[in-house]
Amino acid sequence: MPQVAILDDYARAALALADWSPVQTRSRITVFDRHLSEDEAAEALRPFEVICTLRERMALPRTLLERLPNLKLITIVGRSLPNLDLAAATERGILVAHTDFAHPRFRSVHDATPEFAWGLLIATVRNLAEEHRRMREGGWQTTTGRTLSGKTLGLLGLGRVGKRMAEYGRVFGMEVIAWSQNLTADAAAAAGARRVEKAALFEESDVVSIHVVLSERTRGLVGQSELALMKPHAYLINTSRGPIVDEAALMTALTTGRIAGAGLDVYDVEPLPPEHPLRRLPNVTLSPHLGYVTREMLSAFYADTVEAVAAWLDGAPVRIANPID
Repeated sequence: MPQVAILDDYARAALALADWSPVQTRSRITVFDRHLSEDEAAEALRPFEVICTLRERMALPRTLLERLPNLKLITIVGRSLPNLDLAAATERGILVAHTDFAHPRFRSVHDATPEFAWGLLIATVRNLAEEHRRMREGGWQTTTGRTLSGKTLGLLGLGRVGKRMAEYGRVFGMEVIAWSQNLTADAAAAAGARRVEKAALFEESDVVSIHVVLSERTRGLVGQSELALMKPHAYLINTSRGPIVDEAALMTALTTGRIAGAGLDVYDVEPLPPEHPLRRLPNVTLSPHLGYVTREMLSAFYADTVEAVAAWLDGAPVRIANPID
């Protein structure tokens, strides 16, 4: 029977959140509940014909694919996977099957990330994580937070997630401003925001929340010069991707008190190394890339994964990102 690997299922939820019976009856499924280094993956995944990934949790570079001689199918979430070498997969005859975000099963789950981003924002400006830790240790309050009403929310990016964040900001009585490379004044106004230039976004905002996609033109988009423009009492929220922010510059801004704090769900290296200095800063609220991690969202992801693997087992693969002759 073919061997199928489900990777990076940290919560061991994959098998419970979808009906895997079309695959389980014709293959042997192994769930990996921790992140594997490249060398660990090369050894552990060598026998597998199919590996099922979840977003960018597992990198699949050429150097790893070349060490997986039995691999025939990779399933991915979305239409592409930035840390997958698609050319190398194609050269080796490995099919890559993507999910179908247009499917009705995805219609009710797209609010997962903006809902989480807003929760992280509130937790950050009210020092919730720090006070929670003190309560667990038997202490009591030592910090003072800030209200959002009457403040300015700056959105770096006004796409699907950014638009929802703009709605939340207005409900909380905030002025909403926005900037991205292609954003027009009319598009911003239609979303209930005011378009400003990039420098003004950082100068005027009490909270800056990042909602652009990671690409070559957004990598390092927030650096030392942008952070230097922020108010000393302002906060930075990042639920998009870590490399959009220059990590070293952010560390300096946080440790020197240049900005009041940050709420981070994403990092340059994930999982975040245990000894990373971000883990020790009291003015940072951290979460382990939970933005899209809801039962509803994962159920949709894994339902598409099951469909793709079952189709491959049937000899009629679907949603292939790299058709191979």
